Amino acid sequence: MTDQTTERILVEASPSEVYEVAADIERYPEWVADIKTVTVAERDGLGRPKLVTFRTAAFGRSTTYTLEYDYRAAPQGLAWRLVEGDLTTILDGSYAFAVAQEGTEVTYHLEAELRVPIPGFVKTRAQSRIQSTALRELKARAESLR
Repeated sequence: MTDQTTERILVEASPSEVYEVAADIERYPEWVADIKTVTVAERDGLGRPKLVTFRTAAFGRSTTYTLEYDYRAAPQGLAWRLVEGDLTTILDGSYAFAVAQEGTEVTYHLEAELRVPIPGFVKTRAQSRIQSTALRELKARAESLR
């Protein structure tokens, strides 16, 4: 069964500034703690990363997965879908960037399914950690560049 979750955070930066940070995928290892390497295998017609392989480490384990990015909603959003993963069969998600009174409201949606069954509470904890960490790190990066 695919698990889905959505979280929001307020970032004190403009939607375009937050989008630029999120879309600068090659720099993720500089500010996303769990991402160790990013390899761009293919770019779209505008030179943006389209097919990207990540190596991450979390919970004492290393994993590799390849995502295909979709920029059709840019700069109001950024989406991706899993092409291949060693631990996941689904790892699809999106960011949406909306003007808020004091900056940008970022909505992060994630759908995930693992290859191996794990207890529900462990899966829920992992998803929550992924989302909250991703949002906190995106917020910190965007606000630090102002």
